[in-house]
Amino acid sequence: MQADLGTALLRHARRAIGETFGVRSRAPEHVAAIEEIGATFVTLRRRGDLRGCIGTVSAFRTLREDVRANAAAAAFRDPRFKPVWREEFPDIAIEVSLLGRPEPMMFRSEDEALAGLRPGIDGVILECGRRRSTFLPQVWEQLPAPRDFLGALKQKAGLGEGFWSDDVRLARYSVEKFVEEAVTP
Repeated sequence: MQADLGTALLRHARRAIGETFGVRSRAPEHVAAIEEIGATFVTLRRRGDLRGCIGTVSAFRTLREDVRANAAAAAFRDPRFKPVWREEFPDIAIEVSLLGRPEPMMFRSEDEALAGLRPGIDGVILECGRRRSTFLPQVWEQLPAPRDFLGALKQKAGLGEGFWSDDVRLARYSVEKFVEEAVTP
């Protein structure tokens, strides 16, 4: 069942991007679970290089709506990249991460927080005041040491790598990742 959901999510993501270019793609088969409320991240890669990644950590709309909105945002509104252009679209590989519910982490110090992280498993949300950032579990591949992972997460939130405060809150989540096997519009 999850494989069917993954296929549907990937097709909805590809269709949401392709519609901007007038590219017709196969209609996703209906899977009932896609109408459930959920949160996704859509990651785009071109020839293995990151080309966009946008998502939501809080579930507030159907998975169908969420993945379509995040696919379009990853392709055209990720501030780190220029918008995807029509000619490169056939080379774009799509990955959809279906997020589990975030669970607050309990800790009394940064060292306890670091000890509580599970490299390769946890997606992490960091909040401090109005600052917020997240990394998917896939980021552990580039930052396998918990201190480096947390330091980069703090920087992403606009805090210093060495910053720590008792006001820092962390939550962890898991993902189920779906990746296109072959790029076909």
